[in-house]
Amino acid sequence: MSTQTGWSRDQIARRIAADIPDGAYVNLGIGMPTKVADVLPPEREVVLHSENGILGMGAAPPVDQQDPDLINAGKEFVTLLPGGSYFHHTDSFMIMRGGHLDVSVLGAFEVAMNGDLANWSTGDMSRLPGVGGAMDLAVGAKKVLVAMTHTDPKGRSKLVARCQYPLTAMSVVDRVYTDLGVFAVAGEGFDVVELAPGVDLTYASERTAAPLHG
Repeated sequence: MSTQTGWSRDQIARRIAADIPDGAYVNLGIGMPTKVADVLPPEREVVLHSENGILGMGAAPPVDQQDPDLINAGKEFVTLLPGGSYFHHTDSFMIMRGGHLDVSVLGAFEVAMNGDLANWSTGDMSRLPGVGGAMDLAVGAKKVLVAMTHTDPKGRSKLVARCQYPLTAMSVVDRVYTDLGVFAVAGEGFDVVELAPGVDLTYASERTAAPLHG
């Protein structure tokens, strides 16, 4: 094993950004996915969408340039690129439901090996759940990528054979990006696309509650 074991959240975001094609229309979900906006290659033209009504969203601004009228769906300050716009919530959901998004990047509590997604509730009533636009984003995009830690705070795998938490959508996830690597949904398990530094197949398999295929 090398000195470094796994990717940081910023490195996960960079790995996702590397897989987003030029010219794609992309929604970035709340949490870790929003980091992708800050690390997209400058030579690549990617149009970012936020469900609260932004198209052409840019990276987070410096503190002294934050505009309280320009925030994403997670209430974080963002920028607007030349040609970008913001508009009514209804129009934003028309983009999501109308099949106009090439990629949705979402966080998750669990992803099952058949592509089922659970990302809105763990049943913990101390944190009021809210599905927001997650269902629309999960079923409306042509491709769904998930950014998350490989395990939860208690060390339990978030890549599972079958989701235990309430589902957001069924059979929608294409790839999962975690601190341990990149994993493609494969039906009877997950295919290993790439492992992070310091991670081998044995190490990843021990932390995954579904078969991994190297």
